[in-house]
Amino acid sequence: MGARKNKQYFRSLSRYYGLYTGGFITFIILLAIAEQMGMPNAWIGYIFMVATLGLYTTIGVLSRTADISEYYVAGRRVPAIFNGMASGADWMSAATFIGMAGTLYLSGYDGLAFVMGWTGGYVLVALFLAPFLRKFGQFTIPDFLGARYGGNLPRMIGVLAAILASFIYVVAQIYGVGLISSRFLGIDFTTGVYVGVLGILVCSFLGGAKAITWTQVAQYVILIIAYLVPVVMLSQRITEVPIPQLVYGEVLEKVTEREQEIFNDPAQKEALRLYAQKADMLAAKIKMLPASLETERRQAEARLARLRAERPAKAEEIAAAENFLGHLPRTEMEARQRWGKELEAARASARPPAPHADPFAGKTEASRDNARRNFLALAACLMIGTAGLPHILMRYYTTPTVREARESVFWTLFFIFLLYSAAPALAVLVKFEVYTKLIGTSISDLPSWMAAWGVKINDINHDGILQLAEISINPDIIVLAAPEIAGLPYVVSGLVAAGGLAAALSTADALLLVIASALSHDVYFQMVHPEASTPLRIFLSKALLLVAALVAAFVASLRPDTLLSMVAWAFSIAGAALFPVLALGVFWKRANWAGAVAGMVLGLGVTLFYLVGVRFYGMTPWFGIRDIAAGIFGVPAGFIGVIAASLLTPPPSEETQRLVEYCRYPRLQASETEP
Repeated sequence: MGARKNKQYFRSLSRYYGLYTGGFITFIILLAIAEQMGMPNAWIGYIFMVATLGLYTTIGVLSRTADISEYYVAGRRVPAIFNGMASGADWMSAATFIGMAGTLYLSGYDGLAFVMGWTGGYVLVALFLAPFLRKFGQFTIPDFLGARYGGNLPRMIGVLAAILASFIYVVAQIYGVGLISSRFLGIDFTTGVYVGVLGILVCSFLGGAKAITWTQVAQYVILIIAYLVPVVMLSQRITEVPIPQLVYGEVLEKVTEREQEIFNDPAQKEALRLYAQKADMLAAKIKMLPASLETERRQAEARLARLRAERPAKAEEIAAAENFLGHLPRTEMEARQRWGKELEAARASARPPAPHADPFAGKTEASRDNARRNFLALAACLMIGTAGLPHILMRYYTTPTVREARESVFWTLFFIFLLYSAAPALAVLVKFEVYTKLIGTSISDLPSWMAAWGVKINDINHDGILQLAEISINPDIIVLAAPEIAGLPYVVSGLVAAGGLAAALSTADALLLVIASALSHDVYFQMVHPEASTPLRIFLSKALLLVAALVAAFVASLRPDTLLSMVAWAFSIAGAALFPVLALGVFWKRANWAGAVAGMVLGLGVTLFYLVGVRFYGMTPWFGIRDIAAGIFGVPAGFIGVIAASLLTPPPSEETQRLVEYCRYPRLQASETEP
């Protein structure tokens, strides 16, 4: 009877989401027709935003629940294929949708570390964690740590690690929402951030995991259509073949040929020389502080006095001199910070660009070795971090059976593949458009989208022609601006914005639920007030979710870093703090309370020490590894901590070892061995 009900439930879901997908495609076609008939671009952007947010709100309202199982794990009724779609949306965050193709655009081959790491991470999830955690049951990852290792301390450290990783990750998602909202709604970035938070809350606030799951399935449909449409249209226009995965190698050859022309252009070499000169000058000014600041101020004051004394006085030159003097740094610290940023930008612009297809590019063997180390370290961190992220692992608590948990990992990989296989092609196609239509053209004739998206132009050699060294593009805008770069209809731009919003909201919802659940369920219910009623637990979770969303929105409004940098930090933290104790907790009976505590403290501590030291305090990187791969040092420390402390202390109880056996062996029934 249960199997028949499940089949009926699956058929009903398939019918509903099939109708929804057809309706969304019809909606896009109608908007495209309206654009051809003269509908203003601003209206199209508003309609996409309002319609999709309204859809998510409707699903959130319809999925509201006061049942504890529905709120935390969607009632464990989500079929494998739909859980795969929800996991795909959960996984393909703003960083993937917005940032990955942009990183591939700027970094070329080296950017594939993100593709390899994130995809490979799901192999670890499938092999080492998903089915075993589903067999264990319960609601959260700290639940597993508390039951497997015993006591509140492992649970509490797990809560701290989960909150830290999830908070950094959700800040990145809200940053992406602000980027999209500000551009397509015509509002400032900070307002866009808080508008986006409202969209996040309507999904997760009312129905928890149940509302998030069914919203994520709807969001996956939108984001995959939004990602594939522009890359297919670009491929068709450039190569006359609408399957970009098959032909982007041909476009890459054209990009490589164009690169040789650009790199060998004397004007490009002159721009690089001038940027290097500017970098040397800034380095000298910083070295000579505070005297250099005082000298610059005296020279600026003298020039202004001279211009005012000239007859006839030139108002424009006087205004420019006054502006320059007014914007000089006021203190040595301010000068050091501002000139330091300018120095970093000048050095980046002076660096000869690497060919897109060249792996581990560099002038010397040492620099190539360093690039190779960073590539492998980043891929490993992202892979292990994927298998440690609580919002990913919690998705496998929602399936009806262990078998469907395994199957849903397969579906997740399939749905991720649809986007990941298109991202490298999109990066190459956009680079082809930029290199052939922008580089080498008159700066006075540049398209309006560049100013609208904040692309920085500096004609450092004053020849009026745009060289590659003179353009600075934020990688986070490449996907969102791709339709405008390629001159596609504006309805495609609106569609891409809706897709990016869906990607950011789907992940942010799940992350906020992790934070709220960790505090309300793992801390309050499990450790402070075990007798708390279900309504009180759900109320507390919603209140904490609201607070976490507002705090994350405030941090995101400060623009702390690029999307992919923040996301990579979260992966390093999750991988180092949680993966060793989860994997060894499943596969090694000898792992005990002391090992869990030592492993999490060491893994998290080493990762944070390295990340903060290198990123914010100028610490010399170990082996040249960048801060975004800080987990490469934390993960081994975590494993060593678990193993060493476990071997030096008594083994866990027989009851705990029976729990490990119960989780490990799928055919084992709970009634046989569950403690």
